[in-house]
Amino acid sequence: MSNGVATNGTTESQDQTHTPCQRYLSTRGEDGGHSFEYVVLKGLAADGGLYIPQEVPVVPESEWQSWKDLSYTDLAYNIISLYVSPSEIPAEDLKDIINRSYATFRTPEVTPLVHLQDSIHLLELFHGPTFAFKDVALQFLGNLFEYFLTRKNEGKEGRDRYHLTVVGATSGDTGSAAIYGLRGKKDVSVFMLHPKGRVSPIQELQMTTVLDANVHNLAITGNFDHCQDILKSLFADPEINATHKLGAVNSINWARILAQTVYYFYSYFSLARQSESFNIGDKVRFVVPSGNFGDILAGYFAFRMGLPVDKLVIATNENDSLDRFWKTGCYTKKPVSGPKAEGGLPEDGAKAHEDGVKETMSPAMDVLVSSNFERLLWYLAYEFASSAGMDDEWNKKQAGQEVSSWLKDLKVKDGFGPVYKDVLESARRNFESERVTDQETLDTIKSLYQEVGYVLDPHTAVGVEAARRSVKRAGADIPHISLSTAHPAKFSGAVNLALQDQPEFDFEAKVLPQEFVGLDKKEKRVQDVANDWTAVREVIREQVEEELKALDSA
Repeated sequence: MSNGVATNGTTESQDQTHTPCQRYLSTRGEDGGHSFEYVVLKGLAADGGLYIPQEVPVVPESEWQSWKDLSYTDLAYNIISLYVSPSEIPAEDLKDIINRSYATFRTPEVTPLVHLQDSIHLLELFHGPTFAFKDVALQFLGNLFEYFLTRKNEGKEGRDRYHLTVVGATSGDTGSAAIYGLRGKKDVSVFMLHPKGRVSPIQELQMTTVLDANVHNLAITGNFDHCQDILKSLFADPEINATHKLGAVNSINWARILAQTVYYFYSYFSLARQSESFNIGDKVRFVVPSGNFGDILAGYFAFRMGLPVDKLVIATNENDSLDRFWKTGCYTKKPVSGPKAEGGLPEDGAKAHEDGVKETMSPAMDVLVSSNFERLLWYLAYEFASSAGMDDEWNKKQAGQEVSSWLKDLKVKDGFGPVYKDVLESARRNFESERVTDQETLDTIKSLYQEVGYVLDPHTAVGVEAARRSVKRAGADIPHISLSTAHPAKFSGAVNLALQDQPEFDFEAKVLPQEFVGLDKKEKRVQDVANDWTAVREVIREQVEEELKALDSA
């Protein structure tokens, strides 16, 4: 390859071309020294862990403060380039990738900050193509895939070209955001599995009305667990991996975390521009509706880079494994079944969940295991190991072993902990947590609409309720930025239930975007497939072959 990166993502000359912040290791400790390109295309580490940078860049105060008036895209370049060697993506190419990624958003601010109430501000992350926060990362990831594949395929023709087959499973927003990020991209096929009849109508329509030839929606007979199991079987299958280069777009991909780090800095600077009482250098609290822990983890990286964060507040729904960890030091699945698991609204996608979760009004957060939590656990274990006074190599090895032990217990025993007291105290130093019930979610949507006329989606409402509680603890002098993760129109059931008795409330007039009108009348393309991973494998083979034949004859 032109940048000298070998097939395993390492080079002998990386010490000259890459800073430690631009090389990556696994949280399990057995896989490391990789390039950015390698970890983006690979997704999951060979030892089952997740990739993190060997070091997090600490940006001098004078430098990050000088970013305060930058546009979103210029700020994104300054942050992302710290983690990507110019020997892999030259500066002008990276700027172009970033500019194209955010040109698809409906506002030049990309992620605007609005004042909500008192010391609470709302970071609107739903201005991308699919009206969900995942667009911020997946528009960027789609363009990264395209860039790397274009370079790999330079001078190659036909079947010699590197063709990436992206396979994902979704219970809602991930599917549409991934599809919109990858639609029409050359040398990429995307297969998105969803549980048939269990995702919300609007989310299903956003996926199935995309007719690009490289997009394939597969409706699986079963629930989200079955989709996940099929996905794992495919990635573990030597047969399909021998003939197809499989790629992943779920939240474990490092590029998604990196892209999301930008809006923490951007919202901080937005607050300084909007508020006369807030100055650059002052501390702020971020409150994040949390399921898989990727969104709030991006805030943790921003904090480690130097952003003045007072606390990162985790807001969970009744699937509260994260909240219980911060309260007790034990991380347990605590699955429920039967009547105890029932809740939420089918029209908002509550039935698309994995087995064992409590169905809620905020279904995108209905998870038992937060996949990105492993990355934070590594940093907690690394800090604990560092107290022994050994060298850095030993500290990293110990952290990998500790994480592997915890995750093994989680798999075998459905939980781990209590962790060491120092580990829990370290977690509590930077984070707080709150648990919000469905009734509290509905009450928050209703009260906020009555008080300021703003309509929240249920996930955002979980965050706003947690922010209100945080204000009581921290005091009104600490500004709170609560992340709004989805447009309320995507979860019409909960919004209508909360506001149905409000005078003059009209969902279509006040909430429904023009882009959603008539979506149900558009042509759809979706294929029903049995709950059988080998059947899905055959569909993938057939559809990729059809795409390649079409390219051969073009």
